[in-house]
Amino acid sequence: MNKKLLYILVFFFAIKMSAQDVKSKLAIGFNYGFGSEFNNKDYTFTNHFYKLQLYYKLKETKHFQYEILIQPEVNFGKHQLLNFYFVKPEEPDYIEKREKYTQLKEVHEYVLNIGFLVRKTIGKKCSFYILGSIGPMNTDTETERMSDGFAFADVLAVGFSFNVNKFQFDLRPSVRHVSNAGLGSANAGYNTKNIEVGISYSL
Repeated sequence: MNKKLLYILVFFFAIKMSAQDVKSKLAIGFNYGFGSEFNNKDYTFTNHFYKLQLYYKLKETKHFQYEILIQPEVNFGKHQLLNFYFVKPEEPDYIEKREKYTQLKEVHEYVLNIGFLVRKTIGKKCSFYILGSIGPMNTDTETERMSDGFAFADVLAVGFSFNVNKFQFDLRPSVRHVSNAGLGSANAGYNTKNIEVGISYSL
């Protein structure tokens, strides 16, 4: 009877340890960020955004960790055409378009980015990482640079993380390119530099 009880306890302990190993691969978090266009004479674009983040650790080696990151995002931007010559005279109704596009506009973007992250730990609490992500998005406002509707957002970021128990605090500078891959009539897109701060919790 004691042996059976011992086997049962060992069995449940093994299941519990296995479940903890699986859970340790997952983390969920929230980021807030803001940014603006790279300096240019054609347009302005400022933005701030909110991201939910789901991390999954694919693999861990002696020196690096490899993770997949899923990021639903809502981005709030403000855009204005500065150089009205960007709208060429050969375009239909170019005078009206120049007047329309030089007005300050609010742009809302809804994004689902999927990223791949390579992390290098420094000591027990700190790490640096490189993140690349791409994903579909929908934008609700037509501008001289991009049609409304379906598009893509590409992000390249570096980051620094600090761990406290199961919490991880992030600082993440990034560059972002948005365009529609030629699926719309206008596809010049936007290029912005951003910075994010965030927190995640290991499940």
